[in-house]
Amino acid sequence: MTHSSRLSVAPMLDWTDRHCRYFHRLLSQNTLLYTEMVTTGAIIHGKGDFLKYDQSEHPVALQLGGSNSKDLAHCAKLAEERGYDEINLNVGCPSDRVQNGRFGACLMAEPELVAECVAAMKSEVSIPVTVKTRIGIDDKDSYEFLTRFVSIVNEQGGCEDFTIHARKAWLSGLSPKENREIPPLDYPRAYQIKKDFSHLNIAVNGGVKSLDEALEHLEHLDGVMIGREAYQSPYILSEVDQRIFGEDKPVIKRSDVVKAMYPYIDQQLSEGAYLGHITRHMLGLFQSMPGARQWRRHISENAHKKGADLKVLQDALAKIPAELEV
Repeated sequence: MTHSSRLSVAPMLDWTDRHCRYFHRLLSQNTLLYTEMVTTGAIIHGKGDFLKYDQSEHPVALQLGGSNSKDLAHCAKLAEERGYDEINLNVGCPSDRVQNGRFGACLMAEPELVAECVAAMKSEVSIPVTVKTRIGIDDKDSYEFLTRFVSIVNEQGGCEDFTIHARKAWLSGLSPKENREIPPLDYPRAYQIKKDFSHLNIAVNGGVKSLDEALEHLEHLDGVMIGREAYQSPYILSEVDQRIFGEDKPVIKRSDVVKAMYPYIDQQLSEGAYLGHITRHMLGLFQSMPGARQWRRHISENAHKKGADLKVLQDALAKIPAELEV
């Protein structure tokens, strides 16, 4: 597992787009950032550039959704040519739409197919090919089921890096949101996988809400992936470089993060982007601080308006008491 994957931000559909990743990169230089899951069909047949990203986002990984080994290998090669640092295969998403496409968590039941897909991608690229999975699906949630999956994908596919969402997934009966909250977390199962497969790089995902928790997991594992907490309270990333990666540098102020976004926003607006598509990722920056509600409200009420520009963000920032901002 690469140095950067000691701490990563999870791929989150409709959330971790390129604007979000640019914003997160200002908070931490070392955190590994993941794209939203992109299907092979979108890349191969879709209109638009689904591989677009800003060079400042490195280290950045592309998460792919699919189960056709040829298509996955083709997309992995395209991604490597574009400069991505890692390819990740989604074997964890439980949504109906994903299942109908035969990818996501349902693939846990087909470890040989996952191994075939990983092997095909590895044959085309020199960058790491990793797998993000669950601890089980439906009633297939024994430790033996998980070890069989990891063993086959490692031995037949050559995968050496697994991120384990420490919950099982119910493929029917629960929504994707419920699947992130209702199945109980079982971190010890991920720890045991690391003990039993000590030669592999194992990271854990699910329910991590602080860097203190991340550091506890890192005593047992190679990496930690933070999801919703990094999105809803993004300032959690501001101390990652110091506390997780050991860098000796000052923690960036929230207001400086906002101001550092100005040139990027100006550029994106000049290229036709809408302000609200960028600022929606910044709403939680002042979470739990005086003025946070006014910050969110001003952006939410004005960023979507026609012609909205940097002044919306500047006026929102003015609502944060300067003497309290750290």
